Amino acid sequence: MEIGRHVDALERAGLDLVDAAEKAGFDAPVPTCPEWTVRELVQHVGYVHRWAAAYVRSGRSAILTDDEEADAVGPFPEDPALLDWFQAGHTALVDVLRAAPADTACWHFLPAESPLAFWARRQAHETTIHRADLQGAVGSIAGVEADLGLDGIDELLMGFYGARGRRLRSEVDCTLSVLATDGASADGPHAWTVTMTPVGATIVRGLSDDADCTLRGPSSALYLALWNRRTTADLDVQGSAAVLEVWRDRATIRWT
Repeated sequence: MEIGRHVDALERAGLDLVDAAEKAGFDAPVPTCPEWTVRELVQHVGYVHRWAAAYVRSGRSAILTDDEEADAVGPFPEDPALLDWFQAGHTALVDVLRAAPADTACWHFLPAESPLAFWARRQAHETTIHRADLQGAVGSIAGVEADLGLDGIDELLMGFYGARGRRLRSEVDCTLSVLATDGASADGPHAWTVTMTPVGATIVRGLSDDADCTLRGPSSALYLALWNRRTTADLDVQGSAAVLEVWRDRATIRWT
């Protein structure tokens, strides 16, 4: 996906996030993030938006210190002003990404074609996944367009776990292949294979003929399932479903 389309996805997801937060109420629990209330999740995403914008806006080449990060984000407001605060940070991030030159140089933490491409992609998926969390606090979670789903699966598997595979471990070697059955017109990969071992994981694009488990389905459903935002009950699972349980238990994204 192009940078502009990632920014468009970020913009839409932020608007939908606000809508879901208003419907749920700040004290509502978030089923897919059980440690957080709606209030805390809105605070988290608003924090991340301001943090991300600080790097792109300033061309910062090194990670912010704790004090610099606190200055960039500022304090959380009280409840009556929380959504306005969120929207201001969201709008500022969208504007910064749209205005930034393509050759913007700044710190980023996953491989990407450029720092600007990284931040647009990462914030599009950060906001889309947490939009899904907040919609889950209200009722049903909306899907995503095929190309965004495919892109998000690739970022999760090749980005997060491709760069940080040591964190994804299984006591017994096992292999999970994933195949998106739609999005034929979308650029980029449609299949991936994850091999989990006691010392970490390796991920490649493409299917394995001898995978222990193969998960097939529409890209939107696979995207949400691999991010552990929905079940795989209605997807095509061939082979050992226990491999999916390993994924669900071990595939968690943490900053540290």
